[in-house]
Amino acid sequence: MAKKETNEKFKTMIGGQALIEGIMMIGPDKCATVVRNKEGLKTKVEPRKKTGKFSVKKIPFIRGIFNFCGSMKTGVSALMYSADVYAADEDETPAEKQSKLDAWLEKKLSSEKAQSVVITLAVVMGILFSVALFILLPSLLGEFIERWVTNNELVRNLLEGVLRIVIFLAYMFLISRMEDMKRVFSYHGAEHKTIRCYEAKLPLTVENVRQQTRLHPRCGTSFLFVVIIVSILVFSVASVILRPVTPDFNSGILNALVRMALKLLLLPLVVGISYEFNRLVGRYDNALTRALSAPGMWLQHLTTNEPDDSMIEVGLSLIHI
Repeated sequence: MAKKETNEKFKTMIGGQALIEGIMMIGPDKCATVVRNKEGLKTKVEPRKKTGKFSVKKIPFIRGIFNFCGSMKTGVSALMYSADVYAADEDETPAEKQSKLDAWLEKKLSSEKAQSVVITLAVVMGILFSVALFILLPSLLGEFIERWVTNNELVRNLLEGVLRIVIFLAYMFLISRMEDMKRVFSYHGAEHKTIRCYEAKLPLTVENVRQQTRLHPRCGTSFLFVVIIVSILVFSVASVILRPVTPDFNSGILNALVRMALKLLLLPLVVGISYEFNRLVGRYDNALTRALSAPGMWLQHLTTNEPDDSMIEVGLSLIHI
């Protein structure tokens, strides 16, 4: 998936995602997905589009926004592929498996365009759900807190940030308790262990992979946690700076809507900073980066489980592609 560097500490920028009975990994040149079903391992490999030498997608803090949206789209596409492969093991006919929405889209559009529409809708819905749960809901709750606790804007934003963290942790905990997700999280652990083994320059065997930690600093879970923390800092500072030029309405509802609109406008900045942070701690291994990445690593105890050997084999097959 990636070329080895000559540095003493070998680091890659390989990313990945756990799927339904499979794993997807993204390297510098291609994106590969391997899913296991009754017939064995099903593989899908797609080349990655190259960006121009002076592309805006390579500018620090801006590139994170493009990478986040691109990763979301690639992840949803891989998840849909794994669901199709997994569904092939069931006794349903293709007509029974196809939803009414899928049938309508294929009737109106070509099969390829229909899939693109579904993926785009899924990405948009996922982003909207995340924004509503981790940004808008804490803002609304913060509106009630302000009435009872304080009128200080900075303190209000910090309390709102604490709510954001609590909601995020509660969401992750509940997801990790779901039976269907436990196996997916085991594949997540297999993905991390395989990359760890590759970066350690060890022979790529099941035994060596099994000995690696299932935690990794570049994990998407860590990235989401960093987004939460960075959003608290950015929103708190911005609210104080922008307070003198922000319109003050008599209606508390209007004031809350203005604050939420400002937070939405600042989201690209939050994502850009978070991406650079994750990139930094993923490329270097020292006391400072380990300390900075520790909270996100702890959180991975919820979103990764120890894999069995068959899951590790899926990860190894990806590295060899």
